[in-house]
Amino acid sequence: MRRIFWAGDSTVACNKFNTFPQTGIGQAFDRYAKEDVIIYNHAVNGRSTKSFIDEKRLERIKEEISEGDYLFIQFGHNDEKKEDPSRYTEPHGSFIDNLGEFITAARNKKAYPVLISPVERRLFEDGKLKASAHIEYVKGMEEAAAKYEVPLIDLFGMSREFLQRVGDERSKQYFMNLAPMEAEWAPEGKIDNTHLKYEGAMLFAGMIAKGISDLGKPYSTLLADEALIKDSFKIEVNG
Repeated sequence: MRRIFWAGDSTVACNKFNTFPQTGIGQAFDRYAKEDVIIYNHAVNGRSTKSFIDEKRLERIKEEISEGDYLFIQFGHNDEKKEDPSRYTEPHGSFIDNLGEFITAARNKKAYPVLISPVERRLFEDGKLKASAHIEYVKGMEEAAAKYEVPLIDLFGMSREFLQRVGDERSKQYFMNLAPMEAEWAPEGKIDNTHLKYEGAMLFAGMIAKGISDLGKPYSTLLADEALIKDSFKIEVNG
């Protein structure tokens, strides 16, 4: 039995029926994992590396994680909230230090830490994907990966390339843009270009699986045999 522990924010977290069809990437990832892999998703809406640590959520992971387990660490969306001191971190300072705490927590238990850069937001202007608001946190995560010698899966880069390729209109189907009455809890509809529908969670979880496959063993042993077929990761855009 292998176990994956996931630390992150709402783009990763599990959702209940009352927020359907919103789906977190960690919630969808088990479709790519072997049957004997158990996933413990500790991601919570609205958390940054700082608030996750301050709320003692990392402490719970420390208590549960053990040798041979994996800790997937995916943050960035909320660390950038400068107006909120309970969540804000400096991208090339405290953000990197906090990531180091997650990494150390895994390594102290002889588990494998993996950094995953944040998924890009679907923000277009005049048909072109806008510059990312959290690019400095992507760079900070790259710095942390080098500093602590930890594998990094570039979900940000893969998701941004995909969004640029499919464009504004066609990418809407993957995000929580709801028509009126599409969901009972949002009768007037909803515009949300950060959180994902099931289709988006599956898409981006597949990109993470591609990154894990590229890392080779022992990471690739987490994936179902079907997910190791290279063609299963191709994201084609037909005209």
